Amino acid sequence: MAEDERTYLCIDLKTFYASVECADRGLDPFTTNLVVADPARGPSTICLAVTPAMKALGVRNRCRVFDIPPSIRYIKARPRMRHYMEVSAQIYGIYLEYVSPQDIHPYSIDECFIDATPYLKLYGIDARTFAERLRRAVFEHTRITATAGIGPNLFLAKVALDITAKHEKDGIGVLNEETFRQKIWPHRPITDIWGIGPGIAARLEKYGVRDLMGVAALDEQILYREFGVNAEYLIDHAFGRESTTIAQIQAYKPAASSYVNGQVLPEGYTFEDAHTILKEMVDASALELVERHEVCEHISLSVGYEYVRGAAAEDGAGAGAKPARPAAEAEAGTLFTGEHGTRRIGGRRSGERAGGSRKLPFRTNSYRKLMGAFDALWDESIDRTRLIRRISVGLGNLMPDEFATVDLFTDTAAEGREHDLQQAVLAVKGKFGKNALLRGTSLTEKATARERNEQVGGHHA
Repeated sequence: MAEDERTYLCIDLKTFYASVECADRGLDPFTTNLVVADPARGPSTICLAVTPAMKALGVRNRCRVFDIPPSIRYIKARPRMRHYMEVSAQIYGIYLEYVSPQDIHPYSIDECFIDATPYLKLYGIDARTFAERLRRAVFEHTRITATAGIGPNLFLAKVALDITAKHEKDGIGVLNEETFRQKIWPHRPITDIWGIGPGIAARLEKYGVRDLMGVAALDEQILYREFGVNAEYLIDHAFGRESTTIAQIQAYKPAASSYVNGQVLPEGYTFEDAHTILKEMVDASALELVERHEVCEHISLSVGYEYVRGAAAEDGAGAGAKPARPAAEAEAGTLFTGEHGTRRIGGRRSGERAGGSRKLPFRTNSYRKLMGAFDALWDESIDRTRLIRRISVGLGNLMPDEFATVDLFTDTAAEGREHDLQQAVLAVKGKFGKNALLRGTSLTEKATARERNEQVGGHHA
């Protein structure tokens, strides 16, 4: 191996949430029908994970409960997000028994990259044997099966995991530049390739491109015209190239930072009820800034309206909802079926959003100031007649709170009292729990803060 050549592993914990639930029950996920879904949310809730046994029966990961054929008998496990995080941390600790933290990049709760280059010589083994050693250690400690991809760069390791590992008896896929061209260039659908979603695939298909071989053969000028600077990543990946290393990822420092808080509402909310949710979210976001000793000078708001099919609006979709548009328009867009089920690309269902962003004339973490700015943005950009299903608020251009704006018109005494109050609220919540102290709006019928305070990532902790 040349001095500058490297070997990367990409390790994935197979159907992680479902595997954890099976392991805790002493069951084998390859023979047990189990889905991780909240029974309290009804048949339309998403299954966060399904076991390989369910996949073998044709059930897709991330499907909805009502998509599961009634003929299949299965166990429904309530999500336990905090427990999954603890198991993930335990497995990360297992990796640390073999490699240094500087050579690991956690990609998600169930997936990570490892720069194996220095350890192959240290342990006197090849990459496949090293991957198998890690897989065996994880299984012996947790009874969870891992799969792995091996490649000379991060991209090839990830593609080896996603595409070739599932066809190997030992669950380990290996790619180099030569086998990448042989196996991956003709592979379809192209959306199986890391970083290529259905939107990019649809834009490539306009030029008759349906696989990476087609991308490699296409005139680069066409790609740059279609995708701008992002074409560079697409071209590099079409030839199996990726120059970024784990060391570079860990050394990366963003030029600017932001904080985003979003949620999907349990039903269509009216303009007034959704505004209650906005208040809760801005309050939580302001407290987050205070706790991090930061201020912001930019805000953003995004709202997703409820999708109304056919004449649903006329049948009581909700107070003030507009009559539905013609079915042909409502159904516009292309259906895409992938690993996580079927969804519509483009068309009315995915495009009904509103909101905006603006730079503030001050830098602050004051709830009072931020709420005033969000109120103005809310009133001018949100349709009062539409039902709302999604809300996201963002705070941008974050910086240390020592840069908070103070001018001749600032009531420093009032802002000092508010800041002291926010600190007191954080102290109470930190000691007695997030629901120990709430604003009155969070006690109203449509409020969601109390429930969300008991969740992790929108699911039961």
